[in-house]
Amino acid sequence: MAGPSPSPQHKPRRKIKNNGSDNNPLSTPNAAPVSGGRSTTGGGGGGGGSAAAEPAYPLAAFLWPARSSPSQWEVLPLILMAVGVFRWAAGLWGYSGYHKPPMYGDYEAQRHWMEITTQLPVSQWYFHDLEWWGLDYPPLTAYHSWLLGKIGALIDPSWFALYTSRGLEDPTLKVFMRGTVIVSEYLIYIPAAVIFVRRFSRFYGINAWHASIALLAILMQPGTILIDHVHFQYNTVMLGLVLASMSSIMAGRVMWSCVFFVLALGFKQMALYYSPVIFAYLLGVSVVPRINIPRFLGIAITTVATFALLFLPIFAFALYESRHGISARPELYGHAAPLPIFSELSYLLPFKAWYFPLIQQTAQIIYRVFPFARGLFEDKVANFWCALNVVIKLRKYPAALLQRTSLLATLAAVTPPSAAIFLNPRKELLPQALATSAWGFFLFSFQVHEKSVLLPLMPMTLLLAGHHGLGKNVRAWVGFANILGCWTMFPLLQRVDLRIPYFVLTLLWAYLLGLPPTSLSVYRSDNTAVNKWVSIATAVLHLSFYVIMGIWHVLEAFALPPTNKPDLWIVVNVGVGAAGFGICYLWCLWSLLDESLGWATARRQKRGGGKKKV
Repeated sequence: MAGPSPSPQHKPRRKIKNNGSDNNPLSTPNAAPVSGGRSTTGGGGGGGGSAAAEPAYPLAAFLWPARSSPSQWEVLPLILMAVGVFRWAAGLWGYSGYHKPPMYGDYEAQRHWMEITTQLPVSQWYFHDLEWWGLDYPPLTAYHSWLLGKIGALIDPSWFALYTSRGLEDPTLKVFMRGTVIVSEYLIYIPAAVIFVRRFSRFYGINAWHASIALLAILMQPGTILIDHVHFQYNTVMLGLVLASMSSIMAGRVMWSCVFFVLALGFKQMALYYSPVIFAYLLGVSVVPRINIPRFLGIAITTVATFALLFLPIFAFALYESRHGISARPELYGHAAPLPIFSELSYLLPFKAWYFPLIQQTAQIIYRVFPFARGLFEDKVANFWCALNVVIKLRKYPAALLQRTSLLATLAAVTPPSAAIFLNPRKELLPQALATSAWGFFLFSFQVHEKSVLLPLMPMTLLLAGHHGLGKNVRAWVGFANILGCWTMFPLLQRVDLRIPYFVLTLLWAYLLGLPPTSLSVYRSDNTAVNKWVSIATAVLHLSFYVIMGIWHVLEAFALPPTNKPDLWIVVNVGVGAAGFGICYLWCLWSLLDESLGWATARRQKRGGGKKKV
């Protein structure tokens, strides 16, 4: 008797045959050269192949004994311990602002936010002494700082004493602060990365060993370790929430995806780099192939409700403290200065109304989180505007004109990936689409910081866990983007004496993945004419940048710039970095369009003699 028919809503797990060795970290023609000219392995399985198979690069060799493991979870504890050791060891170095008075640096900013959130009324968090690292991130960062500050105060209350703790460099405090970054990452970013890699690799039929190699490469990403665990920040909390949103999409849980992405926006506003693509995907799955009104309403309600819950504590305490006579701006000596974004409309504000504290908090948060008053850029960052400023001095143009121009350029850059994912909302295209959108924001948006390069690097590095991710072409491009990204952050790191961890972590990651400058094997192609010429073009392009980066490091270390051009080396860094990132944007966009429009599938079918290969 026939069994019950499957539900119309049920979608069986997609089983996709691994179609060759391009994703194989063994010694295969398209993944890496055969060591000593030995025979190659066949499929993408990590445990099979010929007896002569050898790891193609050191990271595969590190996990070589586990290649016959049937489950990723058997290897996972080893990976978590290894990446934890590297993070803790990196944290033994100094940090941003160490012995650098009067303002110190990002470390002091994070400590100070723990100070003000635990010592001041909630309504004063976004108003207190803005000249000394005023809080300029959304509410979830404030809540995170409050929680960590409360825990730290149990150990030593003097760490977060109001005013007297400024610039504190207690070694025990450093251990606590470093520990909070690692714990935050292990609670949010690393679980999200593990789950995403597991789902993403399973979608493509990639086995556990390959997925483990990709996961280790992602977690050893040098830029993330350098900025969060050496320089000091909590970027991985926001990135982890974005990863959780992506994982939810891979699992078909779009409502949870909305929740996690709103939380990412609530932690750091830079998550907006991803928002056009996330919005386009969620809208796309609501209208393609047919309009789904319940899903659209569910997404809208979930998003609004999550934002409301996120701001509820700020608004509730603002009302409560206002009713009890606690001013949000006590340092203004009895006269309230006009709110920044309402300065020309202050006569219309209902200062006596019960809801005025809500208007006041909203206006101040917007002003602090979106610093349009600071100008197009503050420091020298490797994006389009800073590079263009070398030729055309942009500061002489009106701020309003620069803002509009930046907005139009950013929209032009993010529209293609957003349109592609809207018209073809396939969840496996998210990494390419998010990387393209983030590169567009980084290159053209307003007030970009060097550290913001982590946003496009995260989804681009996730490609290692996908189709052909461990093959030479994707590995070469992902490696190029990451090494170039770290190189553009070098001026930021060397200002606070972090040269050694920069070189160690960047070169170590390059060595593990068989990338320049430690190895050129990633550019050796297979025997097909098309791949040969593509590999040659890629090699020439990438190696040109690697040579320039190497020469730049020699000049920066041993040659003084001309006296009339003291910033020459930094300007060169900006120009080269902006050009390289522009190329990364184009590669990500091409990769996205290649898959979304079916060009890649057509080529695979042609190579397979008409048989579809994925």
